[in-house]
Parts: sequence; structure tokens; C-alpha cells
Amino acid sequence: MPQEKECIIRKAEAGDVPGILAIYNDAILTTTAVYTYEPRTGEMMDNWYKEKQDKGLPVFVAEAGGVVAGFASYGPFRPWPAYKYSVEHSIYVNKDFRRQGIAKKLLRVLIDKAEASGLHTIVAGIDSENAVSIGLHREFGFREAGTLSQVGYKFDRWLDLQFMQLILSSPIRPNEK
Repeated sequence: MPQEKECIIRKAEAGDVPGILAIYNDAILTTTAVYTYEPRTGEMMDNWYKEKQDKGLPVFVAEAGGVVAGFASYGPFRPWPAYKYSVEHSIYVNKDFRRQGIAKKLLRVLIDKAEASGLHTIVAGIDSENAVSIGLHREFGFREAGTLSQVGYKFDRWLDLQFMQLILSSPIRPNEK
């Protein structure tokens, strides 16, 4: 593990995409944090970043010593209009920077951004065996909202998906338009 370096959280830039890709692909190949099998290509991640920018959705990075040490984002929970105040988020930390409080900093920024954007609910889908992530979310007030048993299959075993959610105080004046 590299020596701890000061970490700053900032909006992601296009130049951060290769670092984001490396972190995400490591999560795909070595963890159950992502229920997929094949790593993403640079083009796929460039398109992901561009789509986030085009839709005004946040992407934050944690930078430590000039390295992308983690990233976080959120997007629509479901595509129908009545879900417009709900988002599902993702946080990933480079394996060399885990257990340094980076995920905590990224989650705080996402929650603040969601509240400032007038959102009402943040949803997390977490592999039920990921006690560290579940504990982090509990620390921020997320509560268990249900578990979907055996919905994923990876690394020769069935995986359970734990949903957690945080209800925010916003929006002040929700509407159906």
C-alpha cells in the first residue's frame, strides 16, 4: 500500500477517465462490487463520461499524489418520470488506496450534491457480502431497503444484492411535471 497522501475530491475531467477505467476494470475482474464479467474499453468509458456530462450528472474523483485514487457518480434509479427525484450511486476506490477514508469523502460529496440538486432518495446496490460498504452506508444514515437473493452469478457462486437508501430533506417543492 502506498504511503497515505493528501486526498482532494474534485469534479472529474476527461483526463481522469483512464484512471477511472483502471479502477472500474479492477473491480470487475477481482471483486463482486460489479456484477459483470468483461472489462470495459477506453471507448466505453469515454462514452460513459460524455453521457454523464451531457446529462448534467456528477462524476467526482479523489486525487492523491496526482493519481485518481477513487471515483463516484450517480444516475437515474429508473427511467420513468415519477422516479426523477431518486438516483442510484456508485463509489469505487483504487485497491492501493482503500481504507484511507476516500470512499467516505466521495460519499459525503455525492450526498451534498444530491441535496443541492433537489433530489430526494439515494439508492445503493451493494453485494450482500461487502460488509465494509454496507457499514459505510449505515454510517451516513442509509438504511436497508431489501435484499434480492441470488440475482447475480460470479466467481462460481450466487450473489445477493443488498439495497440501501438514504432519504434526503429535499426537494422543497416536488412536482409531477
